[in-house]
Amino acid sequence: MNRRSFLTSAATVAGAAAMVPLLSACGGGSTKKAGANTKEGLKAALPAFVPNAGAVKPDIAPVQGSGDAATDPGYLSYPASPPTSVSGVPGKGGSYTAVTPLWGTAPPVGNSFYQAMNKALGVDLTVKPTDGINYNTIIPTMTAAKKLPDWINLPAWMNNAFNTGGLAGSQLADLTPYLSGDNIKKYPNLAALPTGAWQHGIWGDKLYGIPCFSTSFGIPGATFYRRDVLEARGITADQIKSADDLMKLGKELTDAKRGVWAFDDVWTYLQFSWGVPMNWRIDNGKLVHPTETQEFLEALDWHYRLATSGSMHPDALAGDVSNSATRFYSGKTLIGGGGLGSWNLGDHQSGTAADPNYRRGAFNAITASGKGTPVIYMGAAASMISYLNVNLKPEQIQELLAVANYLAAPYGTAEYTMVNFGVEGVHHTRVNGMPTFTEEGKKDVQVTTYNFLAASGSVISNPGGEQITKDYASWSAANVTYLTKPPFWGMNLSMPQSIAQAAAAQNVNDAIADCYHGKKKVSEVQDVIAGWRNGPGERLKAWMTDNVLDKFGTGQ
Repeated sequence: MNRRSFLTSAATVAGAAAMVPLLSACGGGSTKKAGANTKEGLKAALPAFVPNAGAVKPDIAPVQGSGDAATDPGYLSYPASPPTSVSGVPGKGGSYTAVTPLWGTAPPVGNSFYQAMNKALGVDLTVKPTDGINYNTIIPTMTAAKKLPDWINLPAWMNNAFNTGGLAGSQLADLTPYLSGDNIKKYPNLAALPTGAWQHGIWGDKLYGIPCFSTSFGIPGATFYRRDVLEARGITADQIKSADDLMKLGKELTDAKRGVWAFDDVWTYLQFSWGVPMNWRIDNGKLVHPTETQEFLEALDWHYRLATSGSMHPDALAGDVSNSATRFYSGKTLIGGGGLGSWNLGDHQSGTAADPNYRRGAFNAITASGKGTPVIYMGAAASMISYLNVNLKPEQIQELLAVANYLAAPYGTAEYTMVNFGVEGVHHTRVNGMPTFTEEGKKDVQVTTYNFLAASGSVISNPGGEQITKDYASWSAANVTYLTKPPFWGMNLSMPQSIAQAAAAQNVNDAIADCYHGKKKVSEVQDVIAGWRNGPGERLKAWMTDNVLDKFGTGQ
């Protein structure tokens, strides 16, 4: 699993977590501070951005959008002789512990990869991968006992469960003196990470977190289609310019007698084609929730009509998401929404195992009417953030930041190769030029272990599947111009638990899902929304207005 696939897959598991502000619930019912950052404080805390002059030149250069938006660089091959980006051994012999989430099988304790990494890093770092599925309950036990390790990854979509904002400064070390402004130039690989990614680790005008899997193209997902099937019928993505075009295409592609339906679920990412705001809209200085807008009702109405049109797979209508990939690979569905992490070599291999002609494509951003300019809302620039323990001494913090600088080495460098593939001849060998795991490497090297402490910026790379890289990079370049930051983007908000629950609006989201699955009419959803709005919704809006909008603005 590569970095891009993990990031987006994890966000999808968390319910498209990249689409919401990074929330943290306050303990004790505190409502005095939102934990958000002032513009002045944020500017002072952010590290300087310095491109890495020693990075391997990409085969497909990034394309700049507006503001901070840019596509990830693309690589079609791996350097035959990886250059070095770090001089000497970063550590000074310190002994530390680290905890990271793991979705998979834990490598053997003290294995040869861990030993080789400790030698390369110059520290005795004991990494303890911990069950990712229960991570949101395991970590609070540690924080309650004040027994955090020296270094820990706290996924941003779990901030609410961790009370990350409350831990900042009390159990998590303030890194502002070491990394803000030009201070970061001591760590050039960290300085090359996107500025927006660092913002997600800043709480109350101070920098605490180190971003992993950072990107300037952090959008949650897209509406995918079976490019091979559609193009065989003379249909190309650029022919789809409106919601009506999609509806007509669904009728054309569906053949229930053959067990083929055009659509799987598409609501999560397609709704923004109607101009539905992400989380909030500001009208005349007032907060407006998405469910209060006419655009939301129009989007929901279209999706209800889609669900009742006969063009959506029955299992999708039943809420079965676990088998959506299988339906797509087998051609039982031809269009579906999903995270961008699904557009990679592993996906291609699974798809071609089911159909040798398999090829994934994604529709360009559209407006529902087919007129005007589409909008793609930017999600988090980094959803995996690591933190250091507040009890570490200054010299220990500097030692671990030097280690983090090694771990953040750019794609294709000697350090990147070591972190991701281990020792050549032991953990990997070269196959067609690409580092490929040996049996020992498959057993010992868990690529998400050290990357969950620090990592380089995301790239597009699918060795052995160069066409996938070209397709994804081409789509990214065509759509980067539409990327827009929503209100409160990157603002870490420490909410009281009751307000965080109001923001989750579980009953509303359940009703919306029932509607786009054809089980509830739009009017029935409106009734549920009205009940939420008159209670939890109003409390949420009042809290956001008083504690965020009036004090800190929208962050834009």
